[in-house]
Amino acid sequence: MKLLIFSSALLSVSYGIPALAQNAQDDALLGDIIVTANRTESLLSKTPIAMSAVTGKELTSSGVSNPTQLDTFVPNLAITRGDGLQITIRGVTSGDNTEKGDPSAAFMLNGIYIARPQAQEVSFFDIERVEVLRGPQGTLYGRNSTAGVVNVMSARPKPEFHASFDASYANYNNINATAVVNVPTGNSLAFRAAVNIDRRDNFTIDGNPGDGVSLNPYKNNISGRLSALFEPSDALSVLVVGDYSKLKGATDFAVPTTNFYSNIITGSRPTFDTATYLGRSSRGFRRYTNAIAQQSRRDNDDKGVMSEIDYDFGPAKITYLGSYRDFKRGEYLNYGSGSVPADFFGDYWETSHELRVALTGNGPLQAQAGAYYFKEKSNIELTLYNLLGPDTGFQFLRNPTSSENKSVFGQATYAVMPELKLTGGVRYSRDTKSRFGSTVLKQYSSVQSAYNLGTLLSTSTLESTGAKRTFSKVTWRAGIDYDSPLGLIFASVSTGYKAGGFNDGCEIGTGLGCTLTAAALYYQPETLTAYEGGVKLKINPQIRFNGTVFHYDYHGLQLTQVANICGPNADLPCRNTRNAASAKVDGVELDTEMRPSKEFTVRLSFNYLKARYLEFTPQPGINFSGRPLDLSPKFTWSAGMDYRIPVGDGNVTASALTRFSSRYELTDLGNYAYFYQPSFTKTDVSLTYNAPGGRFYVGAFAKNLENNVVVTGASSGFFGTVAYADPRQFGVRAGTSF
Repeated sequence: MKLLIFSSALLSVSYGIPALAQNAQDDALLGDIIVTANRTESLLSKTPIAMSAVTGKELTSSGVSNPTQLDTFVPNLAITRGDGLQITIRGVTSGDNTEKGDPSAAFMLNGIYIARPQAQEVSFFDIERVEVLRGPQGTLYGRNSTAGVVNVMSARPKPEFHASFDASYANYNNINATAVVNVPTGNSLAFRAAVNIDRRDNFTIDGNPGDGVSLNPYKNNISGRLSALFEPSDALSVLVVGDYSKLKGATDFAVPTTNFYSNIITGSRPTFDTATYLGRSSRGFRRYTNAIAQQSRRDNDDKGVMSEIDYDFGPAKITYLGSYRDFKRGEYLNYGSGSVPADFFGDYWETSHELRVALTGNGPLQAQAGAYYFKEKSNIELTLYNLLGPDTGFQFLRNPTSSENKSVFGQATYAVMPELKLTGGVRYSRDTKSRFGSTVLKQYSSVQSAYNLGTLLSTSTLESTGAKRTFSKVTWRAGIDYDSPLGLIFASVSTGYKAGGFNDGCEIGTGLGCTLTAAALYYQPETLTAYEGGVKLKINPQIRFNGTVFHYDYHGLQLTQVANICGPNADLPCRNTRNAASAKVDGVELDTEMRPSKEFTVRLSFNYLKARYLEFTPQPGINFSGRPLDLSPKFTWSAGMDYRIPVGDGNVTASALTRFSSRYELTDLGNYAYFYQPSFTKTDVSLTYNAPGGRFYVGAFAKNLENNVVVTGASSGFFGTVAYADPRQFGVRAGTSF
């Protein structure tokens, strides 16, 4: 019955998946570029996956300089900024950005999984394209891709000399500049170097300058990337990429919950009374009037090296993809609405290795198989001062936390007829996760701030921390696609999996202060089965209509909140994750792009999303059944246009895009407080002059003309804060290439 309803819905769709990036070599191929979503090259219009792809050129021309702005191009996507990036796709997300947490959407750089959300944003420069895959990608991408995949592909070295410089300046002293040079050496070797500066003041307004603490700059990063491509023959290709980023700036960003809401009700109850949303101005929402305990700052280092080796020996091609990354965090923070000074020191490293073999040739069978290994290890120390009394340090020591994944996979596509193809794939994943350490209380002779500590008088261990679990899962995919005269028609069933894990604390009887049962300490994997169908239609060279319908069966949702449940007396704050029983997600994504002339392009999209709990009773008397999942607006739409006006041999391009989102919910499960973000619109405009031959460009832009401050996260209680998306920005940009 479910498949019958699904098939009927598919037949009613005549729009679809965004195809916003344009092939620069052929304007007639509206929205078509080469992508690698299936780990092999294919045209976007011929790839039977719900995905969006955006070229680096389009990102630059649209003024998109960080991943949080990708919702301009991708439906049902929200990338929000808190303690790192939180990615939500079609209502599926993860709220645990700590060293023990895993995202529900995999963030990748050149196909390499970047585990730490705090290190993901700095990869966003000198980009070839960004591919966003919506829906579970458990077969080819493995665990932690329940929601989908965001894959940032940096520009590869090319066999000709090239140099470019792009820069923008916007309000909030926002400077973003990238310099690139590409140098070939001989016929088989080329190098590419890119440097990026990204600096911005805080969107949060300092409403209490008398405390002597500055909120600026919020971001002051410098990043570099060096790539080498060696191609001695048509059969062999070796790509090596090294990158380094220095991340500095203040860490204070979120504001007290009372900036946005009043009448905040907490505590367990059968009703879902929401707090009252305050109708303040943008500046009123963003003004931080509390006294802040200390100057916050970050001084983080992120570096890594990766290699991709391809060898085509005729009937098949072998690909090796490997990496090593190291991330060091040194941060001074403030909690409790600025009243609790803290410091955080962490050292993380990760390595991954993947080996794939894929059949080549033009036969009816296309297949690939591979093996994957990933390991991450970290050592962190977080201390909150004066929280448990004067001159105290409440310290979380976690050394080490380890995560290891081993998996094997395979996928094959067989052409029953030249136009009709069947696809099947399977993956086996085995995850082992562990963490050991302790929670301690330190007494000092005085504590003025994390920078100014007196003599250490005593140290007492409140509880041990110890947990280890192994999880395994088989995920699979089955699909069919038909390349009709009008375009691609496809349908699939696929599964995703995110490993289980553990909370703070330890199991009763295993160590000092251990009070948790196994059921409270450990949480189980989350799994998702997606039924999906769509079309990618090319009505004529000027019009594309694409569309997707989908249904998710979602089990074991991992929901994370801060609650006072840890410590010997179960009254100390910690981050807690629990499983919801099940949820359902249904949706439709519609998009059309029209180019009535080479000068004029119109884009329209409409998305419907119904993401809700099917069964979730966190405690007796509270039943979430039928409640919407967080960050899941029921309706979103966008309308945009580009108009190019010839000016001599160059042109002026005028662009405008409006996006609408209906209301969505935000839940603080730790305190049973309920919040919401009202419906809103955001409009972006730009005007750019492009010189003949692409020698240079200069332009002006404005984003979020309405200056709507959109809530992306909300919590209550002593640690309650609100995180929000970018307010209005306007500025100028220019670039040159030769």
